[in-house]
Amino acid sequence: MPLTSPRRSRLVDQVIAELRKQIVSGEWPVGSRIPTEPELVEQLGVARNTVREAVRALAHNGLLDIRQGSGTYVVATSELAGVMHRRFADSDPLDVAELRGALEVRAARLAARRRTEQDLVRLAALLERRELAWRSGDAERFVEADATLHAAVVSAAHNEVLAAVYADLGGVLRAGLRAHVDEGLRPEAHVDHERLVTAIQEGDEETAAVEAGSYTSACRG
Repeated sequence: MPLTSPRRSRLVDQVIAELRKQIVSGEWPVGSRIPTEPELVEQLGVARNTVREAVRALAHNGLLDIRQGSGTYVVATSELAGVMHRRFADSDPLDVAELRGALEVRAARLAARRRTEQDLVRLAALLERRELAWRSGDAERFVEADATLHAAVVSAAHNEVLAAVYADLGGVLRAGLRAHVDEGLRPEAHVDHERLVTAIQEGDEETAAVEAGSYTSACRG
């Protein structure tokens, strides 16, 4: 439905709100390219300058990344996530891996204690998706599948604050993983996650924590 408003500034705000909704809802997931400017103009029924201004505002807030010659990509799902992405974009990958380990070790332990049947079904499906992505040889596909599985482990911990912090760091963690697999999905670099999922399934908190912590060491290579 076309967006209309008597004042251009209010119209831009409406477009910003609509684009943000697509990002927050997951319709445009992190890492995906959003529709082109002409496509957004047609979908929203507003002028090109209005769309451009809204996209620039979201890029300034850190949710979008405008890449000349390639398109505009989602890099975060909230303004805080955008700040995190900008603040730690140039951080040492090892530091990022260690932060990831600190969060995921605790999350894995809690997930083994609190997971539901629905969590287990989702983890099993995402584990299979991750393995298929690895075998495909598509690094970007693997990064997304791996990140989604780890986020599901954190979600299974059923700690809203932990999940929110982890989500806000999502772009930073993906960037760290992307750097780790930048040279390709080499067989010797593969890290098995089946033991982690099995430990959560069996309620084995200690093994789940050990498995989650082992990924920090793997990322040092």
